[in-house]
Amino acid sequence: MKPKKKKKRQFRQAFAKFLQLIVPKRRSDVPFSGPFRSIAILAQEKLGDSILLTPLLKNLREEFPDLAIHIITFTRASSNFFKTDQNITAVHLAKNHPIHYFKEVLSQEFDLLFNTKDHPSTNFLLQTTLIRARYKVGHDSEFHRGLYDHLIAMDFHSHIAMKNCALLTVLGFPATPEQCRPSLPIMPISDTIRKFLQKIQYETIIGINLSAGQPNRKWQENNWISLLEMFPGKRFVVLCSPEDQEEKLRIEQHCNQVIPSPPTRNLYEAGLIIAALKLLITPDTSLIHVASCSNTPVIGLYRKAMQDISRFGPLLIPYEIVISETGEVCDINVKMVSSALRKALHELPVKGDIFSDFQ
Repeated sequence: MKPKKKKKRQFRQAFAKFLQLIVPKRRSDVPFSGPFRSIAILAQEKLGDSILLTPLLKNLREEFPDLAIHIITFTRASSNFFKTDQNITAVHLAKNHPIHYFKEVLSQEFDLLFNTKDHPSTNFLLQTTLIRARYKVGHDSEFHRGLYDHLIAMDFHSHIAMKNCALLTVLGFPATPEQCRPSLPIMPISDTIRKFLQKIQYETIIGINLSAGQPNRKWQENNWISLLEMFPGKRFVVLCSPEDQEEKLRIEQHCNQVIPSPPTRNLYEAGLIIAALKLLITPDTSLIHVASCSNTPVIGLYRKAMQDISRFGPLLIPYEIVISETGEVCDINVKMVSSALRKALHELPVKGDIFSDFQ
């Protein structure tokens, strides 16, 4: 572990132990009971994490129609993602507008608080302490003990969507695996995306995603071009985040079998395109979870890191995984991805008509 990361981890652990000493201990043997009118959920920071929280929100709304669901976010990206989710009562950004945050969150008392992280986090433990709630739920960790009324005990390598939905078991409504499938909040759709979707609705298309949240998860442009050239008879669409638009344009211009597509402005627009695909090839990033929303098969490109696959891998969809022999996705050989694609095209079941669900 790098020295900087090690110091951060040690600080988080020391902070957790400090809270365990000064905060009045909560009993861990008392089940949740009484009125359930409001809940505060501490949402993890990344977009992929946000997508994996949506099954819990949907199930809470279905089981408790009048429940006030408050989402506490720690990044602008996560906050913007949840703002259009119809299952949510309010979204609060913890690090901005302290007066507003005090009035809307810290001055209130919730019936239940849920910390979605299963490891010590300074911000999450601080908010756990500051936010008043009659009953507090977290995931079992030596650094969480005494701070919560209930700790959910699940294997570390359990999928994060399943860990989120485990809160429903605490409430007496365990979720089935299918109920843990993520979804996307409805967001604005541009006219160019609508026209493009109409253009490709009768085509059989493979999608490739160029972008990744970290440099060591990105596959290189020359690899993508080499892969596409191995499949001259197939049709492709290229997806990417705004910073990779130039790379996308170069691939579209270089490879004749690529259908030029307009840039997507949000995850919902990307989800509409992914829902129309036969399958998606992507590095380990949030689009893995977007594919789960529409039951679109994926070929995932991963580093050699077990937890990336076990905790954040494809969920409830057909998939092939290609794992780098190093800590860098760029080291994945093109022939490995080509073999995975040929296998997937041969074995994939016929995808059902789910496209209409995203209209």
